[in-house]
Amino acid sequence: MTQHTEHFDAIVIGGGAAGLSAALMLGRSRRRTLVIDSGLPRNRFAAHMHGVLGHEGIDPADLLRKGREELAAYDVGVRPGRVVRLDETEHGVSVLLEDGERLTGRAAIVATGVTDELPDIPGLAERWGASVLHCPYCHGWEVRERRLGVLTTSPLGMHQAQLIRQWSDDVVVFTAGLGHLDEADEQRLLSRGITLVNSPVTEVLGDGDQVTAVRTADGQTTEVGAIFTAGTLRPHDGFLTHLSLDRTDTPVGSVLAVDATGKTSSDRIWAVGNVSNPMANVPISMSAGAMAGSVVNMTLVTEDFDRALGGPAPVDFWQDRYAGSDQIWSGKVNTVLGDIAASLQPGTALDLGSGEGADVIWLAQQGWRATGIDISENAAARGREAARAAGLSEDRARFVVSDLSSSADLDGSYDLVTASFFHSPVELPRTDILRRAAELVSPDGHLLVTSHAAAPPWADAAAHEHRFLDAKEELAALDLPEESWETVVLEHRDRPVISPSGEDATLEDSVVLLRRR
Repeated sequence: MTQHTEHFDAIVIGGGAAGLSAALMLGRSRRRTLVIDSGLPRNRFAAHMHGVLGHEGIDPADLLRKGREELAAYDVGVRPGRVVRLDETEHGVSVLLEDGERLTGRAAIVATGVTDELPDIPGLAERWGASVLHCPYCHGWEVRERRLGVLTTSPLGMHQAQLIRQWSDDVVVFTAGLGHLDEADEQRLLSRGITLVNSPVTEVLGDGDQVTAVRTADGQTTEVGAIFTAGTLRPHDGFLTHLSLDRTDTPVGSVLAVDATGKTSSDRIWAVGNVSNPMANVPISMSAGAMAGSVVNMTLVTEDFDRALGGPAPVDFWQDRYAGSDQIWSGKVNTVLGDIAASLQPGTALDLGSGEGADVIWLAQQGWRATGIDISENAAARGREAARAAGLSEDRARFVVSDLSSSADLDGSYDLVTASFFHSPVELPRTDILRRAAELVSPDGHLLVTSHAAAPPWADAAAHEHRFLDAKEELAALDLPEESWETVVLEHRDRPVISPSGEDATLEDSVVLLRRR
């Protein structure tokens, strides 16, 4: 099958709490959404999650598993992978995956989180998330009233040292990471009974994942029941640094600058969760994701209306398309229609969007009484002229004009209703038209829908924001009652063509053939 670039309304990069929350709102907004998940959430080292209303104490992995299950109900895709580059395009964004696959979308939400780079102290990293901790709101209750150590790594450790005192009366602060500790700060810590150890920490001791003591450079050992510390935070945003998006300095480092909705300085890129707010816990990250997902949807809604308002009316567009004297299409029957109709008993046929009439003329020449219907009078006139040139009477090859948007425009009963590449760059209720046309199929008659399954390989996929459906999606969109219709063909076919540059190329078509029971 031909490989092609998949296009989405939104691509969410990161499958943690923030990313899945954004995807949930987009999925519920009927947006085609893909989550690309590296499978390495920041809190994967913790066995339990706290401070999340309704989910107190559960394994963080269980929250993400349940979230992915919920996304499936809204047809949101979750794909394992790692993004190596994110680019802006004329119509949205382009995402390059580590395996070389490229995806496009109208917008991207970055939710890739951060890495906590801990001090290179033996025994520290291997107990991270168990008894070496960072956030007292997440884990303080579980170690309350123990002797708690605070391993400072920067002047910000002064804040953490004071905070941890709320969870225990017995706190030991290893102050080497604070730098120079002036007398006022020293007295402030001592005023609440905090023990200060000035010698640098050289090793963390313990039994399995449980910290028991800390050894310092002076050879002393200090017993503790848990350690709180802060690593250096490294945002996972290297795949977009070339975009030079605005950044902001925080007490823990430089991160992407975002507004209250998570929007970056790019009109197509949002950033949520720890990648833009390193201090955010799970509820805050979920909230930011939900906000960004909602705003991205509204941004696309606004864009859809702006485009519809600013573009030509469908009748005008197609009238202009067929206004000249040059032939637009090949004048030959569409290959799929020729293959399938040749196996059917000729009867009456209706061709939707008949254009210059090649399919109608071919059907008539095979013994069908064929009617072509098109929104453009210019197209219908071309069809009539071609039929006369082929020696066909109007009884065998007939062309009518209609915008196809009203049931009154479609009448009669047909043994075959066909729609070949029934796409429009201007807004038309395509699926509604196909459903109404299906009602015109006679019992034991057929509905044939042949469509582009992907943009041409030479085209910018992001330009095709109406999105191409695959065969299964086409069938699902028609939503015809199963008890009334039998699926005869549901497949993709490759079609060799010559590209605009004169090179050999292959297009991928989806084929749906249904028989009315």
